[in-house]
Amino acid sequence: MTQTFLARLARLQNLVASLGDELLIVQGFENISYLTGFSGNAATLLVMPTKAVMITDYRYYQRALAETKDIDVVQRDRDNETLGACIARLAGSNLRVGFEAAHFNVAQWQGIASELNAAQLNPRTDLVESLRRIKDANEIDCIRQAAGIADSALAHTLARIKTGITERELAIELDYQMQLRGSNGTSFNTILLFAERSALPHGNPGDKQLREGDFILIDFGAVVNGYRSDMTRSYVWGQPSAEQQAIFDTVQKAQQAALNAVRPGISAHDLNAIAHEVLQASPFAQYAGEGLGHGLGLFLHEIPFLKPGVQYQLEAGNVITIEPGIYIPDLGGVRLEEDIVVTENGYECLTHAPQQFILGG
Repeated sequence: MTQTFLARLARLQNLVASLGDELLIVQGFENISYLTGFSGNAATLLVMPTKAVMITDYRYYQRALAETKDIDVVQRDRDNETLGACIARLAGSNLRVGFEAAHFNVAQWQGIASELNAAQLNPRTDLVESLRRIKDANEIDCIRQAAGIADSALAHTLARIKTGITERELAIELDYQMQLRGSNGTSFNTILLFAERSALPHGNPGDKQLREGDFILIDFGAVVNGYRSDMTRSYVWGQPSAEQQAIFDTVQKAQQAALNAVRPGISAHDLNAIAHEVLQASPFAQYAGEGLGHGLGLFLHEIPFLKPGVQYQLEAGNVITIEPGIYIPDLGGVRLEEDIVVTENGYECLTHAPQQFILGG
């Protein structure tokens, strides 16, 4: 993997140089992991034309030395040297400096900037993220493994559903089963909602008990080596009403229409429009979710985003979600979400849990 990280750094160095910067300060932990292999969450990476230097502290110094190769690792004495002073000491002064604007808070950056003695300070966004859009074979395999863990954990958890169980109890069981199968924590806080609460796209599990005829919405993911899966399934406990079945069928049809259109070269805007057209032609048009999906990797939500106005054309190696939904207040919601990797001829689906609608009954 050493050559992989060096190649990633080289691509970033070329990108930074093309923007006219002599130094890029990388602060996003996931971005540092992508570029170096470091798995800690307290570091700053200085990317310069011919080298990279990682700054960390005593808690992570030995770990950084063990996990990274061919970059300098510096242990900063946090009590006696500020981060800004350390960067200035290592990189020099009077430089054109780019920094990851999305990964610093205002107070933190103001303190650093005041000590850099830079010729120019340039906020940069999505530089490393743009490199991460295309996943290599190892990255895809990590997401595939995470999706497999989630598939297996869901199957186990569904067998334990019963009338009267609470959202929170079921969510805890699902999270436990993922970690029991090797997940490094959870991809995000599991969304598990019953009945009318399933109309909350990102609600938190509570004490609501499951009753006959309730919708069940489960959105969750596992993590392998920092790479995340993200899957949603929707069910009804018992026999669905005609309206519930129609909602599910509409969402499933919209998702399949989008999947059928996935290929290199189609724009995010156009792919979203294909699913949206199905939703808008249904009786539930006013309750349709706005976007279709997002990139997936070290971030749960990363570029490309599949929504109106995004003209990025899909490329082989993109890992994205396809997740149309309908959310009706006081009734409930349905979302179906798959993780897929775009291939030269279409796509490969990484999530495999069945899209059954009826549970129990």
